[in-house]
Amino acid sequence: MSTKNNVNASKAKAGGRVRSVLRTYLARVKAFSPNARKYLIGIMIYGAAIGIYQLLFNFYVLSLGYNEAVLGNLVTARSATTLIVALPVGYLADRIGKKLALIIGQGAVGAAILLMILFPSLPMFLLMNIVIGFAQSLAAVAMGPFLMENSGELERTYLFSFSSGLRMTAVSIGEWVGGFLPTWIGRSLNAMPTSAQAYSGALALVTLGVAFSLFPTFLIRQRKLTRSERASFAPLSYMRRNPGKLTRLILPLLITSVGAGMIMPFMNVFFRNVHKLSDASIGILFAWGSLAMGIGLLLAPFLAERFGKIRVVVASQGLSIPFLALLGFSPLFPVAAVAYYVRLVLMNMSGPVYTTFTMENVDPESRAMVASLSTMASNFGWAFSPTLSGYFQVNYGFGPSFAVTILFYIVSVVLYYVWFWGKKRPTAGEEGTAVPLV
Repeated sequence: MSTKNNVNASKAKAGGRVRSVLRTYLARVKAFSPNARKYLIGIMIYGAAIGIYQLLFNFYVLSLGYNEAVLGNLVTARSATTLIVALPVGYLADRIGKKLALIIGQGAVGAAILLMILFPSLPMFLLMNIVIGFAQSLAAVAMGPFLMENSGELERTYLFSFSSGLRMTAVSIGEWVGGFLPTWIGRSLNAMPTSAQAYSGALALVTLGVAFSLFPTFLIRQRKLTRSERASFAPLSYMRRNPGKLTRLILPLLITSVGAGMIMPFMNVFFRNVHKLSDASIGILFAWGSLAMGIGLLLAPFLAERFGKIRVVVASQGLSIPFLALLGFSPLFPVAAVAYYVRLVLMNMSGPVYTTFTMENVDPESRAMVASLSTMASNFGWAFSPTLSGYFQVNYGFGPSFAVTILFYIVSVVLYYVWFWGKKRPTAGEEGTAVPLV
């Protein structure tokens, strides 16, 4: 009888902990500001549209007769632009305001996709990927400071993770639908599902979705910032004053980007060429992956609150590396699929946690500038790695690209551990000052 009572008591205790976690989570979500809620609605619609684009654009280019090397050059053009303009757009975001920066960034992506549909040629693809690189940089630089300005200390990590999780959940819906769109549109046009006509019709829907995503953002009421919150965009001066801090905050992102750029832009091509999946099957695979990633992102703030932000970053990214190896080198599709899902969740749940950590460890007036540097670092590798990976794929397959990615991920995790593990975390009222990084 006592054993049974102990089991029941343990179950009750576990249930109480779960309820406590859920109550805390809901309380944090309910604390989101009206501006944050409008942003979340817009990013959800935008994410669904981008999910379709991410799945189908590479196939669209290949359907026109181009090869994987061309895909690598397009990714390089986009990422190199994001890298080059990151600092200037940080200044621009401060001048025009975060709301307008988000609108321009998202709207320009939709316009660029439309032009690539209407005028399909390599020069247009290159030019519009440059435009997308600029637009994505502007939106990325504005996002972090915007969320910081529109959140309190208690719900901040939850807002960053919730926005990423909601976006990825929406992306999963877009990828799921996107896998079937070429078939549906191909039938209506009497064209093959793998034809350029079918892919262009599907991508046209993306531009419509992006347009709809702008309406909630238009409704955001941009508040007047206090004097201390106004950015004084002086990147060179800040870098001279804080070289150690910036190196520690930015370098791991840069190293990770070199590895990620080798393989992540080509995952749809990887599953098509290596595991012989159809577009619909890839869409379903990606959809479940994005949904799993979204759930992981939603769990991240609770884990960060319980164990610490850096512990979550180191543990999740470190544990993802063996699964990346299984994904790249296992000949069995079930093994590769499971590894793909687990790696997605573990590697990506740390993103908003580390972004919050970074924003908390710089002064308010420097956040846009540091966000610019973070964007530069995150796109550094993507500016040249895809071109190298495209060459490897054409000549040697995917093996070398996965090997390089694994190596660079290991280095970045080691740096996170050495520089941040065990350091004192900010306490209430110490935001932006606590971790001794210099």
